[in-house]
Amino acid sequence: MDQSNSNQVCDSIASISPFIRFVGVIGERGDLISYKRREEMDPLLDAKNTKYQFSHIAIKTDLESFFDESLGEIEFAWEERKKVQIISFAIGKLRIWISIDKKVIRTEVLRIIDSCLPFVKKYSESR
Repeated sequence: MDQSNSNQVCDSIASISPFIRFVGVIGERGDLISYKRREEMDPLLDAKNTKYQFSHIAIKTDLESFFDESLGEIEFAWEERKKVQIISFAIGKLRIWISIDKKVIRTEVLRIIDSCLPFVKKYSESR
């Protein structure tokens, strides 16, 4: 996925729901390739912790690939934290990382997931 495509993915996913706080495309080394943040939102992580979070995602993605042959590739992961919900999608060694308001109802999170899957499929096939 090139820079133009990653910007387009971020913009498209961010427009799915007003409850999406942040969308980022994370590279295989934990670099933030592109992102879109809801304008009125303050980040929950400072710059240092953001870098650690994305590095963690890269390491986790690499480790998870050991199980792909046995379990199949990860389609998405959903985390519920005290302050935010996070979903992530794999496109090869890239991750689409999305944070969502904590108090959104689960059916909205499921709608966001279902709306993201066509983007993931499209870019997974082009790899």
